[in-house]
Amino acid sequence: MRIGIMVEGQEAVTWERWQRVTALAEEVGFDSLWRSDHLFSVLGVIQRETLALWPSLTAVALQTQRITFGQLVSPVSFRHPVELAQHAVALDHLSGGRYVLGVGAGWYEREHAAFGFPLLSLRERMDRMEEALEVIRLLWSGERVSFDGRFYRLRDAVLRPRPLRESGVPIVIGGRGEQRTLRMVARYAAEWNVTNVDLDEHRRKMEVLDEHCRVLGRDPHTILRSWMVAHLIGRDASELRERAERLKHWFPLWQEMPADQVIVEARKRSWLVGTVDEIVEQLRARAAIGVQRVMLQTFDLDDSDALESIAREVVPAVADC
Repeated sequence: MRIGIMVEGQEAVTWERWQRVTALAEEVGFDSLWRSDHLFSVLGVIQRETLALWPSLTAVALQTQRITFGQLVSPVSFRHPVELAQHAVALDHLSGGRYVLGVGAGWYEREHAAFGFPLLSLRERMDRMEEALEVIRLLWSGERVSFDGRFYRLRDAVLRPRPLRESGVPIVIGGRGEQRTLRMVARYAAEWNVTNVDLDEHRRKMEVLDEHCRVLGRDPHTILRSWMVAHLIGRDASELRERAERLKHWFPLWQEMPADQVIVEARKRSWLVGTVDEIVEQLRARAAIGVQRVMLQTFDLDDSDALESIAREVVPAVADC
């Protein structure tokens, strides 16, 4: 099992914090570094600073040599597929093939209303996302492309250079919808990511994805299965409560709760919660159902001790899963 760090880039992420976590991911043995793509806070504190997507990913490409990186995920509701396709190829070349393009349909209604982007109905969002994925793949051919869809139209479009790999830049699709999202994963993605899911539901989603692959004639083992999950770790109960107390700052709805209740709420959301041994046990349970990569959703970037503890004690313990 591979372990990476996932940063919520719209929750008071400054350049200093981003560069610090980038260096930490590279130096202490994490597999990868990921970030969200939003225009302002999804936790309701819209005054928090947001780090712009493309410059932050360019910095990772230039400042690291080893780790995989990308976004979870860019919504096609405000990222045009031509933009995604071109930036993806640039980061692919700049990093020597370490970049992964994350694509999603869009979901945050308040964000779309604030910045003037149409979110559309759920069905229309999924239709738009499928068209966007088709456009991206066509543009990566490097050949002349014409496309006449409902949402996107191209006329003799040529995008060069091509991706480094013949198959294109790897695409990660995030989501859990069984009829549309998982079918798109089976058709377009190199990696499927899901979050906020308990063990039994996660296992069942895996089976649904496998069935879509069988219908489309794809080997399900060619899709990497990843899980984005928040974490709350402590050497003992006292340290766990201390970290829960710190975490309250990031969640307005939790700020009046006692620390012990925050821990209970985190467990309800299927977070990784507990001591090192407990977290290793939780990760091994996910590995047993087929999870190959974990993105640790991290809010408190100033608590580098927690991440270093995971790198030092948890990452080696699950490396053979």
